[in-house]
Amino acid sequence: MQVTLRASWVTDIGSRLRERQWLKILGTTAWIWLFFIGYFHLLRNPFGPVTEMPWTAVDEWIPFQPGWLVPYLSLWVYVGIAPGLQRGLLPLLSYGFWSGVLCLTGLAAFMLWPTRVPPATFDAGGFPGFDLLQGIDAAGNACPSMHVAIAIFTCCWIEKILRGAGAPWLLRLANLAWFLAIAYSTVATRQHVALDVLAGGLLGGAFAWASLRWRPAEAPLPPPAAAMAIIDQR
Repeated sequence: MQVTLRASWVTDIGSRLRERQWLKILGTTAWIWLFFIGYFHLLRNPFGPVTEMPWTAVDEWIPFQPGWLVPYLSLWVYVGIAPGLQRGLLPLLSYGFWSGVLCLTGLAAFMLWPTRVPPATFDAGGFPGFDLLQGIDAAGNACPSMHVAIAIFTCCWIEKILRGAGAPWLLRLANLAWFLAIAYSTVATRQHVALDVLAGGLLGGAFAWASLRWRPAEAPLPPPAAAMAIIDQR
């Protein structure tokens, strides 16, 4: 029975990943590229005085940990999973719409209220990768943390799809752990403060709730995959 259930969810997830692969890859790449155009424009050309975000007790408690740069950068792999798991053209376009509006809302927040993290109290030059990161992604566009907003939006969608497919709890736990690692890394690498993370979580969570509530129905499993799932369940 255990093998049968495993085959069923593997069939479901596999069929999702195989569907419209190039459209998903190219669409996600274009989405990230367009977001960064707006992000870096506002980073280098703020529309007004830049507010420095305050430190909290949480920020004092979490030390600078350069090893968390890897989870921080892993977001750009993580964000491709949820669109990759969409089934049907309309659900895929709907996901793109909601994630796009989420990003535009974040950019609007940066435009109306430019923010930055407090100046670093350490020299990150001795840590591999930080010179490049700080040269590209400076301390601005801090609140809300779009790293966290996009990550929690992705996490909620992956959880919904995995749960619906009957995936094992360990896989769903790994999804949650990946999100938490990304969220923690934003503070551990000093790219954000705790208030940025809170604001980003609320923003991304709100859009995740709305997008999961108002979404088109998914297409059924393709005939060969559906037939295989039925055989697996016997």
